[in-house]
Formats: sequence, C-alpha cells, structure tokens
Amino acid sequence: MILVGRRERALSETVIPDRAEALALLESWVENKGLRRHMLAVEAAVRHYARMHDEDEDLWGIAGLIHDLDWEKYPEEHPKRGLSELEARGYPSEIIRAVQAHAPNRTGVEPETLMERVLFACDELSGLVYACCLVRPNGIDDLKPKSVTKKLRDKAFAAGVDRDDVARGVELLGIDRAEHIQNVIDGMRTIADVLEIRAEDRA
Repeated sequence: MILVGRRERALSETVIPDRAEALALLESWVENKGLRRHMLAVEAAVRHYARMHDEDEDLWGIAGLIHDLDWEKYPEEHPKRGLSELEARGYPSEIIRAVQAHAPNRTGVEPETLMERVLFACDELSGLVYACCLVRPNGIDDLKPKSVTKKLRDKAFAAGVDRDDVARGVELLGIDRAEHIQNVIDGMRTIADVLEIRAEDRA
C-alpha cells in the first residue's frame, strides 16, 4: 500500500471547526492532564502528516485533538458519546468518520481514507513515544526511533499501549516502522514545550 494523499471532497465544502472552540470542548470534557496531553500529542503527530502530504492541517488536527473526547467520562461507551456531541455541534463528516475509525473494534468502522489511517496509526504510537520521553533525561530532544522500537518490544513498558494496533497502523500507512516513529517524534517535537517532554522539563 502506498501512502498517497487524497481529498475526499473540496475543502470549500467543509466547514472546519475553530481550534480554540475544539480545545475548549476538550477541556470541558477531559480533566485528566495525561489524557489531555495524549490528545494534544496525537493532534501534533496528525498535523505533521497533513503537512507532509499537503492535506488540510486544521481538518486533520481537529480530528486528532478530539478523538478521545469521551474516554474519561464514558469509557465503556467510547467513542459513541463523543460522536453524538460532535454531530450535535455540526462537525464535518470527515472528522466524524475519522473518530469512528480510530476505534474500529468498538464502532465497526475501519480506517480507509488517508486521514483515518493516519489517526489510527498515530494514536497508540504517540502514547508510547510520550512514555519514552518521560524516562529519558533529555526527553524528546535526542529521541531516536531505535529507542522507541526497543521499548515497543518490552511489553511491560507502557503496558497500556496496544502493540497490535501499533503494528497495524504501520501496515495501514505502508511505510517503514522507523519512518513512522520518526514522523510521530517530529510532530510531537513541535509542541514539546506544551507536553513538557524537553530536556529542561526533565531536569
């Protein structure tokens, strides 16, 4: 499978939610700092991929930002409660489907479009990269794919990260695993200060 961008419809037809409003929605639903950082990390990784493939960064970024909107409040019903909220607010169908497709085992919706595949592939891996940063003196500053791969093989490390989903995400993107890991690292580096995963934050 070749990773090639394809717009599902003209962007002029899609009303993209304002990021400030989406962030306010996230903050009203999610109190846990770790979960908030996860959602921000996924957003950053997805935005990086959007820039790489000349796709709409804001559309993709919002999908990453709010993908786990209801996880804290309604974990058993995730992502259905969150989807109902997004639909009520008039979020575009591309974002709705991407949120559905990031949890195919719960929704039955498989990731098909490039945005959907990227969101699925960045979700679990972002969590692993973040965990790696927390145990390194220099955080993300000098983090390499090799170090993340080593932790990926250690199933006791960040045990909540689904290794099967990480592997499937790489397969969906059709690129080398190390390349995907580097892309996620590069995306997260753009907001390293917000995530507090720099060397100065680890000191």
